Amino acid sequence: MKEMPVTVRRSLELLGLLAAGTLFIIGQNIIMPLLMAFFISLMLLPVLRMLRKIKIPEAVSIFLLILLLFVVLGLIVWLFSAQIGSLITDFPQIKQNVSKHLDALSKWIAEKFDYSATEQLKFIDEQSNSLLSSTGNILSGAANSVTGLLLFFGLIPIYIYLILLYKNLLIRFVFMWFDAEQHKSVEEGMRATEGIIKSYLIGLLIQITYITVLLGGILFLFGIKHALLIGIIFAFLNLIPYLGALIGNILGVLITLASSQEISDIIIVLATIAVVQFLDNNILMPRIVGSKVKINALIAIVGVIVAGTMAGISAMFLALPMIAILKIIFDRSEQFKQWGVLLGDERPQQSPMKVPAFRRGKIPKEPTTQKPIGH
Repeated sequence: MKEMPVTVRRSLELLGLLAAGTLFIIGQNIIMPLLMAFFISLMLLPVLRMLRKIKIPEAVSIFLLILLLFVVLGLIVWLFSAQIGSLITDFPQIKQNVSKHLDALSKWIAEKFDYSATEQLKFIDEQSNSLLSSTGNILSGAANSVTGLLLFFGLIPIYIYLILLYKNLLIRFVFMWFDAEQHKSVEEGMRATEGIIKSYLIGLLIQITYITVLLGGILFLFGIKHALLIGIIFAFLNLIPYLGALIGNILGVLITLASSQEISDIIIVLATIAVVQFLDNNILMPRIVGSKVKINALIAIVGVIVAGTMAGISAMFLALPMIAILKIIFDRSEQFKQWGVLLGDERPQQSPMKVPAFRRGKIPKEPTTQKPIGH
């Protein structure tokens, strides 16, 4: 049989990518709960195996795991709600602080840009009217959003139960897609996927805990109001690679501005977040999660943005594990290994234009010095 031309193969790959993206957007309400349940199921799998070893029936073991999951989530929601309640209690003081900051900002704008307080008030009034006119549309969409959210989180425990119950059937289904000589490679890929996802998700849980305690504790020692709330918000937003930390910084500053009249408090919050983030990125997280699969920063940022655009915030949280799984699959496939190289973080020390050895899939450990093209 005649081999398919390279250009045709690449065209089919791009068409497949486009079709997968279109399917993902159209079916996101079905796919996202399934993906979330799949990742959580992988994280719960070692505990399930442990319960099965002590002879607890499979169905009961899975039910206990889901119950434990709900207890943990309930504690997180309770802690967050308590902190929000504390913020609402301080509302009169927050209103006073915000008014002071707005007055100072108004004076600064009037001095620097010759834009009087009257003109500023007129502009704010116009924008307020515009915002109020669109409130009806926002509220009409809110009911659908809440319904969708309840459906999303209602389906996840059902999916987790069924995925764990039928895990052996699903594994058999995957193996049946491949010839017997490929089964060893498929098994390696499945074990690697399980290991990567487990270490990643468990690492994220540990990361949320120590960032909340470390950041909230340090800010509390400095006397920053709502220190624990800032810690919780930053810890969860930090799960969104790169972009989450930026949003967390902004929200931390806004909460501090609303709670304090001192500029020094804002500097303390920003400095503390910077120190905690440095420790997290360079010391703590690499040791916890490990570096079995490295994704380059460009692909990580683009992946997070694309996933968020296609399927919302939940997809942004799952972007990195999804990319990691794709890399594992691509690395074990001769047909798609170039995509694995694109997703990875193995940077050639020299340009492949000058050193042909770097044009292959694997980067040589000790590249031989060769003459540039044209010499």
